[in-house]
Amino acid sequence: MDGVITSEPPAGELTAELAAALDSAEGLLLFAEVLANPPGRAYVRLLRLLVHGGEPATVRRQAAELFTSLADAVSDGLAGPDDAWQRYLVQKIRLADNPFSRAAQQHDYAEIPAGLRQAARHDLAALGQLYRLNGARIARAIRRALESPPDWHDLNDLGPDRPESELGNHFAAAAATDAWDEFLATLAAHYRDHGVGRFAEYHAFRWHRQNDRGVLRPVRRPDPITFDDLIGYAEQRRVVRQNTEHFLAGLPAQNLLLYGERGTGKSSTVKALLHAYAGRGLRLIEVAKSALNDFPEIVEVLADRRERFILFVDDLSFDAHETGYKELKALLEGSVEARPENILVYATSNRRHLIQECFGDRALPDDDLHAQDTLQEKLSLADRFGQTVIFLAPDQEQYLEIVTGLAERRRLPIELAQLRRRALQWATWNNGRSGRTARQFVDELTAELGLSEPGRVDR
Repeated sequence: MDGVITSEPPAGELTAELAAALDSAEGLLLFAEVLANPPGRAYVRLLRLLVHGGEPATVRRQAAELFTSLADAVSDGLAGPDDAWQRYLVQKIRLADNPFSRAAQQHDYAEIPAGLRQAARHDLAALGQLYRLNGARIARAIRRALESPPDWHDLNDLGPDRPESELGNHFAAAAATDAWDEFLATLAAHYRDHGVGRFAEYHAFRWHRQNDRGVLRPVRRPDPITFDDLIGYAEQRRVVRQNTEHFLAGLPAQNLLLYGERGTGKSSTVKALLHAYAGRGLRLIEVAKSALNDFPEIVEVLADRRERFILFVDDLSFDAHETGYKELKALLEGSVEARPENILVYATSNRRHLIQECFGDRALPDDDLHAQDTLQEKLSLADRFGQTVIFLAPDQEQYLEIVTGLAERRRLPIELAQLRRRALQWATWNNGRSGRTARQFVDELTAELGLSEPGRVDR
């Protein structure tokens, strides 16, 4: 195993290093969560066994647990140094969500309370000891229990290709000089620029009910669609993007209702925002209609964060008997508690007024003395959105323009006249003209042609 430090110290020195590392791990103040996941826990348990003379069989089992947990962590996509343990440690420090990292998000380094800086400096020095005790040194320490210790140096090949970690390079250089704590200001700047915790690691989330409480679940593989993938509806998307840019700049921005025919790209437009603006702090939270009553709880989780959040409610509409729209109205209008300035609501719907209106509603039944008021309350929900962006179904030429654009991007070897004829036929036989129908047709055509060296549409 290779690492920043490759020379092997004498046995006595290594034993002292193991003991010092164990003391450091057990004495963390702010960054204890760095070791709270399976690799961290397995690493500390292995240190205890090595320091206190664990039985060889127990050491073997613990070494195997550490190896397995590191393999799982690296395949999750960690980026950083070559040594898997060092990579894990840097990643967890990068994402740490604690009082120091949160303060660093909101304030310049000099404004962070001195006590927090002192505690963080203590922890960085301790974590530096754990970083230096890398795979090569751990392997040497367990050779009395294992003739051939597991080598985790090449575990990084299990994960996706990632750009080199600038923060990891800083820590690697600091480890060589025994001075991790000197990079506290650099770490604080990283938190300010990139965020902390789960909102730094993931860009999209779903709100989910679990054991009678709501939790944010990260979306590990968000829809990869970008604005470059979307053809047509340029003006509608310009409006959505402009509003989002105002939001990210801290300017007044509107809650948006994207209304129109099914398959016209309303949801895709919202999801494409994530890839365009995640680097500027935008995060997307998908909220099911059934969870609208959780809005106060969701706001409590997201308020006072550095990031800016779009609560995305897809395919929003209500039957006449449903009352969940009242929570949505409260969020859009503001209640006693103001809506945080880092939260907007973007909703899509195929129904302009959102709430089903029946002819019976207009009959003003005798058991509701203020039936007209009730009706108007239902119909006014859409008005609570600051702006409605309308996506009409494409006409024939717009539909063919979308088909042609998609086919060109995939370089499909088919004559334009044949492409247009087959696209119209597909729309007739399937779901009518829409952006979704166009994409489905081009997907089918791509599979049908299935060439390894496709050409381009012949215009």
